[in-house]
Amino acid sequence: MDTAADSTAMGRAITLAARGLGSTSPNPVVGCVILDSEGRPAGEGFHQRAGGPHAEIHALRAAGEKARGGTAYVTLEPCNHTGRTGPCAQALIEAGVSRVVYAVADPTPQATGGADTLRAAGIKAEQGLLADEAEAGNAAWLTSVRLGRPYVLWKYAATLDGRIAAADATSRWITSPESRADVHRLRAEADAVVVGSGTARTDDPQLGARGIEGAVQPLRVVVDTGATAVRPRARVLDDTAPTLVAVAEDADTGHLPDGTVLRLPRAATGPGLDIHALLAALHARGVRSVLLEGGPTLAGAFVAAGTVDKVVGYLAPVLLGAGPAALADAGISTIAQALRLDVTETVRIGPDLRITAVPGPARKGN
Repeated sequence: MDTAADSTAMGRAITLAARGLGSTSPNPVVGCVILDSEGRPAGEGFHQRAGGPHAEIHALRAAGEKARGGTAYVTLEPCNHTGRTGPCAQALIEAGVSRVVYAVADPTPQATGGADTLRAAGIKAEQGLLADEAEAGNAAWLTSVRLGRPYVLWKYAATLDGRIAAADATSRWITSPESRADVHRLRAEADAVVVGSGTARTDDPQLGARGIEGAVQPLRVVVDTGATAVRPRARVLDDTAPTLVAVAEDADTGHLPDGTVLRLPRAATGPGLDIHALLAALHARGVRSVLLEGGPTLAGAFVAAGTVDKVVGYLAPVLLGAGPAALADAGISTIAQALRLDVTETVRIGPDLRITAVPGPARKGN
């Protein structure tokens, strides 16, 4: 039976895990807390970067001999294989812990089995404490493993009446400086930022994560089917971060730098590229999370493909009455087909409202 102390320790581990967002990919974010045999804090740690020590190793080093006879709380099942680092299950055994509580089972075939290894060594291993919270904190990595594609967060900024620009196409700035700063946090947590040709042509965005200390710059991806929007001096081609320009297989790309072109099949229906092929290509490059910042047309294509896992909308207390909406055609022709969302958070960001929502159960896993 889980106690209040167990929940507190696991809650702390989940908080620690979040510190690794944006720096551990293609690995998961993981936190670990160790209590000694008397239930007192002995050590804690989190996975800080891919290729570096796992959360359990950091926590065990901090705990030292106090780990013996104690309990380890880990947000993800301790790994059972040797990769760039050794198996954490074995490290816990050697440290002499008597109990391991983990929130979520590891779904990767090569790493699973850590709990069984612990039990075989006489250590009590328990699963499921604060599993929903731990899942939410590691949603990007878990989605990428389970579905074989990157996790997609669609972000948009709009007026209270849902407009992303005025009738004359002006759009800077609808939301506040506070909201725009918050978007840079989202960029810093993502492996890739994706925009469409309309955004590239109109805004000439740079797409870097600015104002975030220690940020790992995301891969910049422009979906430019005809290879007409990204010109040689575009800001997205600067040396801030790597860039891919996704184009149709028959597009003329002679004006684009070597190594930036990603050729993909066109969509089977409608304009644009095959979204599933785009995500598969990014996944093959190690991308586990995507921040979709494209305009309404590209967002509609992602929604139609069933590949949006989370929506973050920044709503400004502004009315326009005309202008483009946040979402274009998404293959929804009747109210019965509407993509129903579950709101998970509402937060004031400066004068704006940030709403976070996820697809309801009927669409999850599409």
